[in-house]
Amino acid sequence: MIQTPYLLFLGDAPDQLAAKVAQGIRDWRPEYALGQYRMDGCKADMKLPDMNLAEAHAASARTLVIGVANRGGVISKKWKEVLHTALEQGFDIASGLHNLLRDEHDLVETAQRHGRTLHDVRVPSVQYPIANGVKRTGKRCLAVGTDCSVGKMYTALAMDKEMRDRGLKASFRATGQTGILITGDGVPLDAVIADFMAGSVEYLTPDNDADHWDLIEGQGSLFHVSYSGVTMALIHGGQPDALILCHEPTRDHMRGLPGYQLPSLEALRDTALNLAKVANPACQVVGISVNTQHMGDEEATAYLAEVEARMGLPAVDPFRHGAGRLVDALAAI
Repeated sequence: MIQTPYLLFLGDAPDQLAAKVAQGIRDWRPEYALGQYRMDGCKADMKLPDMNLAEAHAASARTLVIGVANRGGVISKKWKEVLHTALEQGFDIASGLHNLLRDEHDLVETAQRHGRTLHDVRVPSVQYPIANGVKRTGKRCLAVGTDCSVGKMYTALAMDKEMRDRGLKASFRATGQTGILITGDGVPLDAVIADFMAGSVEYLTPDNDADHWDLIEGQGSLFHVSYSGVTMALIHGGQPDALILCHEPTRDHMRGLPGYQLPSLEALRDTALNLAKVANPACQVVGISVNTQHMGDEEATAYLAEVEARMGLPAVDPFRHGAGRLVDALAAI
C-alpha cells in the first residue's frame, strides 16, 4: 500500500497541465495532498503549502508522489537530487511515469539502504487476456476527447460521484496513473502490450448487474497522432453503451503537436460513434463535457449554450457546474 498523506512533487513543470497527476490528486483526494514541492522554474501551483522535505516529513507526509506527467514519462536528471534526499529523509516515492523508478539503479540502491519503498504505478500487475468481443452484462460509459488532457478523467469521476450521491450503482474504472493513485486500483493502459490493451479493458469492466454503470476513464484522443492507439483499445475493449464527448475550447493546437488543430465536436462524435458501433451497435453519444477552466462565468455559460443548441445534446462543465445532466442522460438510455 502507498502510505498517505502525500507530498506532491511538481518538479520543474513548465505549466499547470504538465502537473496533471498532482492536480487530479489535489482535486479528488484532497485529504491525501498535504503540500507541494516545487523546484526553481516550476510554473505549476496546486495552491497547497510549499514545503521542503523536512517540513513535509515533520507534518506527517510519508510518500513523495511525482505529480508531473511529461511527454514520454521520463525521470529528469534535475529531479534526481531531490528524489535521493527524499529517500534519505524517510519518504517512499510513488511514480506513474513510463521511466520506472525500479529501473533507476541509483534510486533502488538508496531506497534499499534506507529501508524505503519505490512504487511504480504504471506497471501492469495482471496477465491480461486478448480481447474476445463477447458482450458483457451491465452498462458502460466512456469519455472520449478532441485532445489529450481535456477532462476525460474528471468527467468520469464527477459522474461517478453524482451517481453514488443518488444511490445508483456505479464504478469509476481507472485506466491511467492519476486515476490509479486516486482510487487505488485500475489498469495502467498505456503500459500494457498492444495486443492485450483491449483485453485489459474487458478485464477491468466485467459482467455486472443490469443497472450498474462502469464509468471508464478515457485516454488520449482518436485525433492525436501520438496517442490514438490507447483510445481505440478503450472504445473496442470497453464496448461502451454511452459516449461522452470531452473538449477544451481555448486551445489553438493539439497538446504537444503545434502542427495539428483540434477536431470539431461533430467530427469527434461521428468518428468515435462509428468505431464504437463495431463492438456495440447500440452505443449512443449522450452528452458533452466542456472544460471551461480558462473561461469566465459568462463566457462559459454562453459557450455551453451554443454547443448544446448546435449539437442537440446536454453540454456542461461537470467539475464546475456538476454532472447531474450527464447522469440524467445515462438514465434516459
